[in-house]
Amino acid sequence: MTSGPSDRKTSSMPAPEGSTAAFLSKNGQFALYQGSCIDLLHLLPEACVDMIFADPPYFLSNDGITCQGGKMVSVNKGKWDRSGGFKHNYNFTRDWLAACQHVLKPDGAIWVSGTSHIIHIVGCCLDELGYKILNDITWVKPAPPPNLSCRYFTHATETIIWAGRNKKSRHKFNYKLMKKINEGKQMKSVWTFGTPKKDEKILGKHPTQKPTALLERIIAASSQEEDLILDPFSGSATTGISAARLNRRYIGTEIDDEYIELSKKRYSREYEERGLSPFLEVERAPEESANGKPKPAKGSYTQAEFF
Repeated sequence: MTSGPSDRKTSSMPAPEGSTAAFLSKNGQFALYQGSCIDLLHLLPEACVDMIFADPPYFLSNDGITCQGGKMVSVNKGKWDRSGGFKHNYNFTRDWLAACQHVLKPDGAIWVSGTSHIIHIVGCCLDELGYKILNDITWVKPAPPPNLSCRYFTHATETIIWAGRNKKSRHKFNYKLMKKINEGKQMKSVWTFGTPKKDEKILGKHPTQKPTALLERIIAASSQEEDLILDPFSGSATTGISAARLNRRYIGTEIDDEYIELSKKRYSREYEERGLSPFLEVERAPEESANGKPKPAKGSYTQAEFF
């Protein structure tokens, strides 16, 4: 019997004490909780998460302008993205990183994305809290928006810091897989990915949405099947969708009603498109290929399919 990501039975999922999930798939592999990540993560059991991806506020909403689709638009994204000044930004960053450290397993790891507006604070806080910084990934965007002021270089990259829970952590790294998808060569720390594709935003979009291809690589690089992945700033659940595709479990925390609803729609559509139900256990007999070996059941995934 072969199972796909929506019907595989895995180990039970931890939950924030006293909290009810805003969304929970019937098989328990995908859960969303609404509220402050700092509060919710401290309600989770200690050392229960294998890997974290975090895309925190960059504090870019400063009433400036940018170019989007050939039009001049405001950079403002919402109150959650407004800077409260250096001290506020530093304390907020340190607090949510401490909450993440609370839930990470001893050999767990965290990935944090950011621009120059916040990533240096992230690095300082990681160091202060005793994380072990492993790599800083440069994400190159091949078609960035132009700089309208003509007084700066065009912002064409983001930095993603990868760090272990502490200095003694023996982090997971699927070196052979990364080398295989890089045509047999060691993968470098400079990655090129475009912005999310149209079909990733068909149900709506988050202003800082990441491409699923980026998250699939991150998750495949540093976790194993059935590991628990957490995103404290879940947004439209790109991390969760990518985790489910690769047969990982997922917990996301998100403060905004709009993005909780968008996440539900994206998760449901992901499985409806592949003939699966995100709510029901489904059994499928394996097909045989020409060489007599079982084929993956329709809707199931292997890591290699994504690279």
